[in-house]
Amino acid sequence: MTVVRTNAAEFAAPEAVNAIYQRSLGIGLLFGVASLIFALVPSTREQFFHAYLIGFMLWLGVSLGSMAVLMIQHLTGGKWGMVIRRQLEAAMNVLPMMAVLFIPIAAAGLPYLYNGNHESVGGWPGWLHYQGPDAHLTAMSHSYLTVGGYIGRGAIYFAIWLGLAFVLSRWSAEQDQPPVQNLSPRFRTIAAPGVILYAFTISFAVIDWVMSIDPHWYSTIFGFIFIVGECLSALCMMVVIERILVPYRPMAFLLKPKEVHDHGKLILTFVLLWAYFSFAQLLIIWAGNLPMEIRFFTRRLYSGWEVMGLGLVIFHFAIPFLFLLSRPFKQNPRSLVRLAAWLLFMRFIDLFWYIEPSFHKALRLDWGYLLDLIVPVAIGGLWLALFFRNLRSRPLLPVYDLHAQEFLEYVGAAHD
Repeated sequence: MTVVRTNAAEFAAPEAVNAIYQRSLGIGLLFGVASLIFALVPSTREQFFHAYLIGFMLWLGVSLGSMAVLMIQHLTGGKWGMVIRRQLEAAMNVLPMMAVLFIPIAAAGLPYLYNGNHESVGGWPGWLHYQGPDAHLTAMSHSYLTVGGYIGRGAIYFAIWLGLAFVLSRWSAEQDQPPVQNLSPRFRTIAAPGVILYAFTISFAVIDWVMSIDPHWYSTIFGFIFIVGECLSALCMMVVIERILVPYRPMAFLLKPKEVHDHGKLILTFVLLWAYFSFAQLLIIWAGNLPMEIRFFTRRLYSGWEVMGLGLVIFHFAIPFLFLLSRPFKQNPRSLVRLAAWLLFMRFIDLFWYIEPSFHKALRLDWGYLLDLIVPVAIGGLWLALFFRNLRSRPLLPVYDLHAQEFLEYVGAAHD
């Protein structure tokens, strides 16, 4: 096989990335200052941490989902992953910032998230400093659900994720310099156990960070719902990013309709998996008719929350599913990017529906819920700024990867 390209500089990110980086950073800082003001005001501090948890889980999910999709690509190969590999790596390498953003939750947010909901109707005690008659919760709050355990396990999760990201990124950087080499066997040795480690760690993380808000409720499929949601978010973000880059070289000739179609098919796959796991959770818990478990859904299917639940069924599954059945739709970058952006927003709504009803019995559209938009936008602005900074630091293709050379031959023929 002949070497198609020897100059990695040809594949540098376009200058437009710098402008997007600056705008994202400006938005992140502006909304971040607004969020900090609300965090310092005692009357809005609790709502701030509710919104912070939603935003943190949303953008952490994009980074972790990108790492998971990257490892899947290393295991399976395919041109669909080569064209977005560096975007996936740039998203994965935002994880150090997400580790820093976990500190406010661990340092100051626990009393506002895990101290229980004491509404007169449908309230429950939290695990933080629990002292009460419930023997099971007392045992849990002195063994597993402790402040030290919460922080210690969080540190372990991030250590594993950062370690995987470091190794994958470092090996990938070796492919920016000659000679052409095939590092696929090496990537597979870390990706195979890495996917398993990711699945286990994020499952336990969402138990600690989200499910334990109501310590009496549990779901054995809860982690899988988040895994699917994170991979879906990552793929949707990649579709949005490739649409931003496609008017410029090198993405203008790297991205072909076949790869756009493949990304659409993957999004369809994860939309179906999200719907399947979500319905399975509802069906099993509802059929079991156990008061503690079913309370989770009765709280979310009444008092206004049912509108949001129905919206998720229609706009997170039914309508995207119908659109994604169309082959021409999946091959059309303009149509697919609109749907991808919409699904990212629906991922935010999904997290909102999981987290906010734990603190508010009824859905009331008031000024307090503005924080649920302001804080995720602040985190998102900073996330995008670091993402585009990472993206411009390396070529958009690891040109000295053997499979990248094959990909360049393929797009060269397609371009001609």
